[in-house]
Amino acid sequence: MGRNDCGIAPLTPSPSPRVEIRPKAACLFSVVVAIDFGTTSSGYAFSFTQDSEAIHMMKRWEGGDPGVANQKSPTCLLLTPHLRFHSFGFAARDFYHDLDPEEARHWLYFDKFKMKIHSTSDLTMETELEAVNGRRVRAIEVFVHALRFFREHALKEVKDQSSSVLEGEEIRWVITVPAVWRQPAKQFMREAAYLAGLVSPDCPEHLLIALEPEAASIYCRKLRLHQVIDLSVQPITNGGTHTDTPNTGYSREQLRRSRHSRTFLVESGTGELWSELQTGDRYVVADCGGGTVDLTVHQIEQPQGTLKELYKASGGPYGAVGVDLAFEAMLCQIFGEDFIQSFKAKRPAAWVDLTIAFEARKRTASPGRTNALNISLPFSFIDFYKRHRGQSVEAALRRSNMNIVKWSSQGMLRLTQEAMNELFQPTIINIVQHIEELMSKPEVRGVRFVFLVGGFAESPMLQKAVQKSLGRTCRIIIPHDVGLTILKGAVLFGLDPTVVRVRRCPVTYGVGVLNRFVNGRHPRDKLLIKEGREWCTDIFDRFVSVDQSVALGEVVKRSYTPARTGQRKIIINIYCSTTDDVVYISDPGVRKCGTITLDLPEAGAEGGTGAAGGGSPERREIRATMQFGDTEIKVTAVDVTSSRSVRASIDFLSN
Repeated sequence: MGRNDCGIAPLTPSPSPRVEIRPKAACLFSVVVAIDFGTTSSGYAFSFTQDSEAIHMMKRWEGGDPGVANQKSPTCLLLTPHLRFHSFGFAARDFYHDLDPEEARHWLYFDKFKMKIHSTSDLTMETELEAVNGRRVRAIEVFVHALRFFREHALKEVKDQSSSVLEGEEIRWVITVPAVWRQPAKQFMREAAYLAGLVSPDCPEHLLIALEPEAASIYCRKLRLHQVIDLSVQPITNGGTHTDTPNTGYSREQLRRSRHSRTFLVESGTGELWSELQTGDRYVVADCGGGTVDLTVHQIEQPQGTLKELYKASGGPYGAVGVDLAFEAMLCQIFGEDFIQSFKAKRPAAWVDLTIAFEARKRTASPGRTNALNISLPFSFIDFYKRHRGQSVEAALRRSNMNIVKWSSQGMLRLTQEAMNELFQPTIINIVQHIEELMSKPEVRGVRFVFLVGGFAESPMLQKAVQKSLGRTCRIIIPHDVGLTILKGAVLFGLDPTVVRVRRCPVTYGVGVLNRFVNGRHPRDKLLIKEGREWCTDIFDRFVSVDQSVALGEVVKRSYTPARTGQRKIIINIYCSTTDDVVYISDPGVRKCGTITLDLPEAGAEGGTGAAGGGSPERREIRATMQFGDTEIKVTAVDVTSSRSVRASIDFLSN
């Protein structure tokens, strides 16, 4: 632990955050465009500030699966062998499929790449992603290509709808991220948006990072009773009987029907759902997506309808992708892992076809289903196996003793209900456990309401499991257009980001400082003697604590002073911990997570600090103000002597 880390002595003690009511900035933008960048599917929607009750969903995509007015597109991206952008979404999927197998090996196809940002513990601008063919590219480049694609599509559509031509300044962009993402991942998305040309780094306020379950919650609080499906075990009043199964057939039909409209109207106030349900004002949003499960607990504050977070965001990497990975593991078990790896490398496009075929069937899996699910194996898979192993796929199946997977003469794998259960269970158990764990926390006890949202919430397998676990104590509500809930909420968040008034801190943040050394209280190995004075190094100066409530506009202030005259920069390391019992920055579980940089203008140039009355140069004081109540941490600073603002930046990526 470097001692020079702590060469800053705070001039002010550590007060708790205080609220400064910030004046509401004048509305300078005329349209909000939200991008829901999902693990498996993505989309955008927009709304004009003059007509903010209408949310316009993106146009139907070329190449979408027939029969669905696809308002979201698969999150997959194709680069040419020369690393140039080729296509995104259905277009990328279809073009890659049609490539000659030999040629396909040179193209770079990426899917489900958002997962990497969550799973990388030391994310930087240099972090790499691997394409299906094994070639590696910097992750930031892939994200920039995807965001640039969305920017172009969205701008074209906004301009088609609005006669007044829009300039960049008139648009507020919103990008969604999981609430369980750490600061580096949020900053990564922001940097990608700058590079993709959504906004300029000089106008950071034109881009908002929205948290996915929070966006869903903002939309859910506007719902009306006819816009939701209630999965709960409810006594049916007229016949006096209990029903134990939700009407999933009906709910699927409702979901299907609601997908065909492209403009949605939302309530101006809070939806009537709340008055009709009369179960208090606290609820859990379980956002079950492709990559993560993300849980948030909110309370509606009446009469203004703002939201207050009651417990820090929780969840983890337990999304629908887990089912796909289980399918891949099953194939490895049957055909051998070496064969599957070799097939992926030599026939990447056919491998992608196989995963798409599985995903399509996965959506139709339901608990009551008796007949098997058929997944057609690409011809090249059957052929490749025969040439590699000298025997048929059918023989491999027989030899594997996998009784739950059969072979059909039409070239299909038949997955029995038992096989589907085996693929779904690990992921579903994780999700249900996460929700149950959250519901047992003292702050959450007595919450009678769970909103199930996100793409995976459409799965009858997941619906049934959540209903079985929680249906007797909670109302489980699914919005009709469950896959679009986050997208619509992200637009509403862009129109009014102050709607979430209080958030909970996910971790404890602070810096290392020097304090006067106290014999008997401070350990000897922390003693530093500087200019004849005894200091204790590595003291943790806490800004905010884990799970602390922080209101929008609440600030933490600290004053710092340069160590020597003529110093042009103060760099302060930020440390974080998942617990609150931190005393020293060297304590176990404390890690350096970022830096604050304060750029100091030359004092002389300011006419500020000359010699004070006593003839010695005055100590310059830089006052830094930090906000932790937003979706991202923000910092500003001012030179106290000259009252000029100082360039302040906070960085979690180059750590």
